[in-house]
Amino acid sequence: MANQYFQFKQFTIQQEHCAMKVSTDACIQGAWTPIGDNVQRVLDIGTGTGLLSLMLVQRNEQVHIDAIELDEQAAVQATENIKHAPWSERINLVQADARNYEPGRHYDMVICNPPFFNNSLLGDTDSRNTARHTLTLSYNDLLTVLDKVLMKEGYASILLPVAEHEEWEKLLNKNNWYISHRLLIQPKESGMPNRVVSLCSRNKLDDTIEEKLVIYSGLNEYTPEATELLKPFYLKL
Repeated sequence: MANQYFQFKQFTIQQEHCAMKVSTDACIQGAWTPIGDNVQRVLDIGTGTGLLSLMLVQRNEQVHIDAIELDEQAAVQATENIKHAPWSERINLVQADARNYEPGRHYDMVICNPPFFNNSLLGDTDSRNTARHTLTLSYNDLLTVLDKVLMKEGYASILLPVAEHEEWEKLLNKNNWYISHRLLIQPKESGMPNRVVSLCSRNKLDDTIEEKLVIYSGLNEYTPEATELLKPFYLKL
């Protein structure tokens, strides 16, 4: 059973009522995704526990985030996590369906750890199925939302498994969207990447930058690169 809470250096994530718990992959996305001084408004789609929003406001002291969550229990828990964090005034929790969300503004950046799986076997828990499978937010739906809410020069950070990311990239190419930067997440040096974080936008660049991050060394300890990335957040780094 997953821990009911996850203690970071500057905030705590309570997660007993959330279908999707804190994961290393999501922490890497929150720590790696560029969020420079030009980023002031962010939309977090499917915030779950509120993890990504809290990581981003820790990293950038001027950013304001609207965090959307469809599931009622997760939205209540994210609200509590945000309330007890040092930067609660800069995160606005909205319980809503992202497909119907009308923010009345455009965003500099969108971050999303979306439902991963298409046409795969469902489990016994409705909330977990919604969080993990593209039942309420298909890849087409996600791209439609991005096109609606992002500023012309804005970008989105998307985390997906490798195979699903290939489908996502095909959809982007078909609709004249592009990937400017790609991070391949590899659990161990001896294995293969299993997750991809990509930066997606309407703006085509000559070349896509590609990086690889290996999480664990042969001794099952964090690699120096993973340690450096996660050190501002993890208690024991």
